[in-house]
Amino acid sequence: MKKILASLWLALLFSGLGVTAGWAQSDQGVKDDVKDAGKATGKAAKKTAKKVKDGSKKAVNKSAEATKKGAHKVEQKTNP
Repeated sequence: MKKILASLWLALLFSGLGVTAGWAQSDQGVKDDVKDAGKATGKAAKKTAKKVKDGSKKAVNKSAEATKKGAHKVEQKTNP
């Protein structure tokens, strides 16, 4: 009877060690997932900032062209 209980106790002990080792590996996987998510967020932020910069540049250039065109029309109308 004592041998059976000792065997069961050892089996439970070793199975518990396997479970904790599995949790440690799982935590490392979660850590890597969080790192990857952070990197992806950083890349997305940079890409968005570049698109905003390019869009703003286009808008400013278009506005400048329209201003020049309008100024030219006014100049033509005021010349005799």
